Amino acid sequence: MTHNRRVRSFVRREGRLTTGQRHALESLWPRYGIAAQGGLIDAAAVFGRVAPITLEIGFGNGESLAAQAEHQPERDFVGIEVHRPGVGHLLVEIQRRGLTNVRIFNEDAVEVLERRIPPASLDAVQVFFPDPWHKKRHHKRRLIQPAFVRMIASRLRPGGLLHLATDWDDYAAHIGSVMADVADLFAPDGPQPLEQRPSQRPATRFERRAEHLGHRVSDFLYRATSRP
Repeated sequence: MTHNRRVRSFVRREGRLTTGQRHALESLWPRYGIAAQGGLIDAAAVFGRVAPITLEIGFGNGESLAAQAEHQPERDFVGIEVHRPGVGHLLVEIQRRGLTNVRIFNEDAVEVLERRIPPASLDAVQVFFPDPWHKKRHHKRRLIQPAFVRMIASRLRPGGLLHLATDWDDYAAHIGSVMADVADLFAPDGPQPLEQRPSQRPATRFERRAEHLGHRVSDFLYRATSRP
């Protein structure tokens, strides 16, 4: 029997949890975490209100997501991250900042989108600085691929925003090529890439490090025009 194994865009590296992260995972996950298993989520029930929803895929240590949630209390934010130290760090930030408008999945983004996110339920999706997978033989592992972007389109409301960012020129070119392949679903929201970082994306420590290394940061904004 032949099994088709999906190529994943990440490698799980558990890393070392700090004492604070471990405590946050134990005490705060029941309140802010969403189980990977189950049917489509009801955002109004999860957050206790109806509000615009932003989904961030691969939020790293959660620095950007926490800052956005703090500065946009009128919106609700859902984050997806596979690495537990990053999840623990975001939970610490949620508590420190007193946030109530953030929920978290500790799971593969593809599986979350397929199983847990209802169609046409998101107002924005953002993917900041995904793993560039530099070697050509690993490019198939890159998260931003036509099939994945089409899945995102199916979860966005018409007019919803897709925001991508990378600090690698090669990946920026890759993003441009992928988005050209899905031009039936997305329209550019301004010149691509943008001439400067959009105000809704906070600068992060990761980004400052990239700029220190001389990497050019490219942001791409697209609006969903239709669903697959």
